[in-house]
Amino acid sequence: MQQTQQLTSTATLLRSVRKGDKQAKNRLVAIYLPILMRWGKGRLPSHARGLAETQDLVQMTLIRALDKVDDFESYREGAFLAYMRKTLMNLVYNEIRRPQTRYSSSDVTAEDLPENDPRMTMDEFLHYENALARLNEADREGIVLRLEFGLSYGEIAAAMRKPSANAARMFVSRALVSFAAHMA
Repeated sequence: MQQTQQLTSTATLLRSVRKGDKQAKNRLVAIYLPILMRWGKGRLPSHARGLAETQDLVQMTLIRALDKVDDFESYREGAFLAYMRKTLMNLVYNEIRRPQTRYSSSDVTAEDLPENDPRMTMDEFLHYENALARLNEADREGIVLRLEFGLSYGEIAAAMRKPSANAARMFVSRALVSFAAHMA
């Protein structure tokens, strides 16, 4: 099943989960577990790993997201994925902030950094996250779907209800310009 089909079925699955459908809950987990595992891999620095590993944080993310499904309001298909990403990042930050894992950016080694950019220091990673947080929700979602989850512009168009892949490309391009201003 393509990611677009998976993302476009999220709203339907969420409605079913709200009605108590356990199969819909299992299907959401089956769809989002590999996406979150792929994205979360390497996000937790090795010296911040205590009892928690990436897989544990991803599972906690899914549990928390599904526990709050009644309170979650989705205006776009990609919103649930963005919500879970934010939940996962909060869990990662909590692990990093634990007293026994305090460190400075000079303590970070290459194996501690996110795998998608081994040259990024922890300070740069936090700067990136802060710049993302300063964007409006739609811009942040477009950037995350493209850069972090690797969705095509066609998939982003479907997830964000854009009329075409080209419209999604233009939207993400504009969001990246705004993001770059916050990174400066």
